[in-house]
Amino acid sequence: MTKIVSDKSTNEVALQGAILLYGPRPGEFSYATAHVVTLDDKSQRPQICAGTPLNRRALIHAVSQVAAATLPKGEFLTPNVLSISPHAVTWWCPPAVRRVFFQCKELGTRSEMVPHPGLVFQASESGFRVFSLCADERPLPDTMLHEPPYFNTWDNGKICVGNAHLPKQIDVASIPGWEAGFFSSAFTHPNAGGKRVNYADGAFAFWRDMLDGKFPSYPKQVLIPMKKKLGDLIAGKIGVM
Repeated sequence: MTKIVSDKSTNEVALQGAILLYGPRPGEFSYATAHVVTLDDKSQRPQICAGTPLNRRALIHAVSQVAAATLPKGEFLTPNVLSISPHAVTWWCPPAVRRVFFQCKELGTRSEMVPHPGLVFQASESGFRVFSLCADERPLPDTMLHEPPYFNTWDNGKICVGNAHLPKQIDVASIPGWEAGFFSSAFTHPNAGGKRVNYADGAFAFWRDMLDGKFPSYPKQVLIPMKKKLGDLIAGKIGVM
């Protein structure tokens, strides 16, 4: 027996079978066989017995059983969750006053409570993203996304995480940790790529005015539309990270 420890539970399991994959070259598979694993009578070591061809239905069944045993049995979906899949969690943050941290030559080292627009975050196997919203209410699939008005972001909403402390899990329970990793990290510089805010004197001037308390509420006129919708993000149609 082998003890398998995950973030959810600890189980004792034994090797019961094996799937062998065949293909014309490394990393390419076109044929599979299923094998029963037994213990050698003398050495008590596992040995793979003769196999049988594995069809598509049997392969899907085997993978589904493993997935069902390792994924959470169910998650409570809080009102801010917009979409959840095996590969990504997408959620919404309504407009609010939150603290930001800056550490750069142009603005110095500063931390202030400032207004933020509505935001859409997505944590996925390919990275961490953020987008802004012009509307204050919970977004719908047809809601238009806007550029994130923040430093440390690339095109298509990609966040440069640097040394931010982020969760290892991609699930609903980890959403507070993802948000904390973003808002608690210092903004250090605008990343290369497209324009993030529509402000007369640029991004540094905008955030200097924000830190100085010039705007009692977030100035939505600075938001830059991306001509992409929330539904595109959920469907995986916005940029490969």
